[in-house]
Amino acid sequence: MKKSTLLLFLSFSIILQAKDPNRISRQEYIAMYKMDAVKDMQKTGVPASITLAQALLESDDGNSPLAQEARNHFGIKCANWNGPGFYQDDDSKGECFRKYDSVLESYDDHSDFLRTRSRYASLFEMDRTDYKGWAKGLKKAGYATNPQYANLLIKIIEDNNLHELDKGNPLPPLASVRREDRMGNVSKSVRREETELAVDPFGDRQILLNNKVKYVTARRGDTYRKISDDFGMAPWEIYKYNDAGKHDVLAEGQMVYIKPKRNKGSEKYYTAKEGETVYSISMKLGIKSKSLCKFNGLYLDTPLQPGTVLWLQKKKPS
Repeated sequence: MKKSTLLLFLSFSIILQAKDPNRISRQEYIAMYKMDAVKDMQKTGVPASITLAQALLESDDGNSPLAQEARNHFGIKCANWNGPGFYQDDDSKGECFRKYDSVLESYDDHSDFLRTRSRYASLFEMDRTDYKGWAKGLKKAGYATNPQYANLLIKIIEDNNLHELDKGNPLPPLASVRREDRMGNVSKSVRREETELAVDPFGDRQILLNNKVKYVTARRGDTYRKISDDFGMAPWEIYKYNDAGKHDVLAEGQMVYIKPKRNKGSEKYYTAKEGETVYSISMKLGIKSKSLCKFNGLYLDTPLQPGTVLWLQKKKPS
């Protein structure tokens, strides 16, 4: 292809991208997913700036077919993967890439990829605010073949002030974040971001999973209201998720769910121990108390004897 023709083609491509109303801009991507990057950082130690910069670079600002259809923002393939796949041509025809339920799941899996490969172990010895060290370390460890990979990451981070997230400083809201579809409806993901701009997610709380439900452990002096504020939740949400009342007091180390418990347990049944109640088992196993009651014909205040077997899933008809 002649140089003049190539330049004309590239210019035309840029114009088409600029006019595409459905294309996500870099600033929109950051606004929509920065909170996911921060949550991932709190769990894994991978700087939010690095996660976002890599995702932006590797997913074409979230516009690649892999990102759009499989929520895979890092191009991770299906090796050692039991989940669903997304197929597209890459090094070979029809290669399998991992397909996720959410962008946060993609971020978490990418961080786990780094944490479980020995060649990246030295990265986790660095401070999470050392984004330049992380960027250069990724290149040195062989993450990418592009000789400018580290510089590209650093430029994205500095151009967008992403390193502020690593230090616990929220990014300012941007006027360009609001995006409408062809019918004039504001994107739901953007609406979610607008409510999260005031959230302070930098309390270094470790988010854990129980029965695939996210929870945190209460600290000394915590209240349900304080935890709901920390995560930008409405107070009624955290009370409902934990079967709690407004005047209930939290004990240090107590599990506090920040997402709804599941309708069934991971096992088929559970044997009650001394002193356990329907409520305590519901909290312990991450299953809704109403489901526990329904499966076993109980009420929330039904006393349990040690050795009582409780079904955690709907019993099959005999």
